[in-house]
Amino acid sequence: MARERKFSSEELFQVTKQLLLNHGYEGFTFSLLANRIKVSRGAIYKYFENKEELISEYLIYEMNRFLIELRKIEERTSFNEQFDYLVDIIFKDSETLQIREIALHIPESQNQKVKNNTKQLGKLHLDMYSQLQSFIQQGRKEGILNPNLPDSLILGFIFQTVAIPNHYQVPESKWIRSIKTILRNGIT
Repeated sequence: MARERKFSSEELFQVTKQLLLNHGYEGFTFSLLANRIKVSRGAIYKYFENKEELISEYLIYEMNRFLIELRKIEERTSFNEQFDYLVDIIFKDSETLQIREIALHIPESQNQKVKNNTKQLGKLHLDMYSQLQSFIQQGRKEGILNPNLPDSLILGFIFQTVAIPNHYQVPESKWIRSIKTILRNGIT
């Protein structure tokens, strides 16, 4: 019997990411994944009972990676520096943000590992918003952010800019600069 090829979590998660981007949640299968990393489906089933388990583990991995980058926002002293950094990392990580939306498609599961992963994802999401509270406070302290707007609306608006389609293929640097301008000043 041939020995099964080994694969790393990093390799598994990178291929998972590409398959989710290309095929979405519904089109993602262990067969596709196994073919891409050149192993048997059984090799994947040794570690994950089903795709929900794998995808939820992958999302935890990505969220933790994003939170490491997000924590660096505190190295910037002014609100405008923090704002630029936040928008830049959101766009740098735009594919992962698209994939996080896939988390909404993971069905309720009786699988305890999926339940735990889903709970952990919710906690990580709250951690992300908690991390950004000092960013919001800094903007209010400097008189930049409107004190009447809810924090979640401000943050949601910033995070959703990554989903705005660039139909006319505006160069990315100009696109991001324009989004920052609109977020800071409105469309006037």
